[in-house]
Amino acid sequence: MQLSITNMILHAGPVGQLVMLLLLIFSVISWSIVIIKVRLFKKVATDSLDFLEAFWSSSKLSDAYDTAQEYEYSPEATVFSAGFTELQKINKIRSRKENKDGNNQQETLDMQMATMDNLKRAIRKAESQEITEMGRYLPFLATTGSAAPFIGLFGTVWGIMASFHEIGMRGSASLAVVAPGISEALIATAAGLAVAIPAVIFYNFFANKLTYIDGEMQNFSTDFLNLVERDMISRG
Repeated sequence: MQLSITNMILHAGPVGQLVMLLLLIFSVISWSIVIIKVRLFKKVATDSLDFLEAFWSSSKLSDAYDTAQEYEYSPEATVFSAGFTELQKINKIRSRKENKDGNNQQETLDMQMATMDNLKRAIRKAESQEITEMGRYLPFLATTGSAAPFIGLFGTVWGIMASFHEIGMRGSASLAVVAPGISEALIATAAGLAVAIPAVIFYNFFANKLTYIDGEMQNFSTDFLNLVERDMISRG
């Protein structure tokens, strides 16, 4: 008799079919996440490369800020926008204070230190938000990779129990009696592995991507902070 996966699933018991339905749901959601993330990381790579090229070609930070708005998928652009916005807010406060109290060198140094501290916090917050946003839904892949084999194993164990129960009812343990039930039960384990393996592979792939993007963001943040600090030193 020709092996038919569909027939084996259709002739399985209610518990086995429920297990297969659950695995199908896990599989559909997992592959949807994979497709979404593949497209996202492709756009992130393209926008980041274009933004960094435009940023280092800009003569003024204000020009770079206008350019950053064009690259919504670039985490570096988002981090820079958050830092530049915070820098503009601090400069406005500092200007009002200097106009009110007069230009005091000690106050200027204190303000420069406060500016760098606030700027660093704003940038770190933006970095954290970007990584969290890009890593959204990835834990589901990890959950699928760890849970799907056990769900399939549960279906297999249940199917084998049902097969032995049928053997007891028939009073025969011949291969013709045992084989169909066992094969139907084992399909659940195979399905669980088929769902889990791609989920684990893509989870590790995306996790490595996130680590790389996080490192690139931190490198850019360091360069941006150094640029701002050099500008403050030159003005001081």
